[in-house]
Amino acid sequence: MAASTPRIYLASKSPRRRELLRQIGVSFDVLTFRTGERGDDADVDETPFDGESVEHYVERLALTKAEAGLRRTLWRKLPRQPVLAADTTLEVDGDIIGKPTDAAHARAILQRLSGRSHRVLTAIAVSDGARIRSLTSVSEVRFRPLGDDDIRHYIASGEPMDKAGAYGIQGRAAMFVEEIRGSYSGIMGLPLFETAQLLEAFGYPL
Repeated sequence: MAASTPRIYLASKSPRRRELLRQIGVSFDVLTFRTGERGDDADVDETPFDGESVEHYVERLALTKAEAGLRRTLWRKLPRQPVLAADTTLEVDGDIIGKPTDAAHARAILQRLSGRSHRVLTAIAVSDGARIRSLTSVSEVRFRPLGDDDIRHYIASGEPMDKAGAYGIQGRAAMFVEEIRGSYSGIMGLPLFETAQLLEAFGYPL
């Protein structure tokens, strides 16, 4: 009888992260949740600490999300599998830039990114209940200057609203990007090099 395919849990609702895991042949189950349930993502406070560096912030959130996902599996008495979580954020002039709260906020973020470079950091964390490990990918992205019409049309598409930094490089915002230094998959939200390293460390065959 053939051995069953190893699986992991993905503690993220991001369709981009699901797509990237499939790209490297990882079998996974998405951890869904109900509001107020133990391990609910709402338990993860994404407010930066005073004076917290962006590197520490993004790693802390990934670790916290992995731990929340693991609690969810224990509460539901699900089969034991490693839990993978991730967090992506931008850094401009030392400021942490997350998802926009509304269209005006998205406009302000895109105006700030216009014609200059910014950093995109994605931390990933894996926990199996006995241990937890994390890695962080750091990339640099340069935008061309954006006109008012560029920003207005992009916001009208709805694409910026659920993405760190108010843009998705795999979508329409690709036409804004002059240069990338680093990991394209990391900018999308799941750096595949680091993901493979962590999964292999936890015994997942790739």
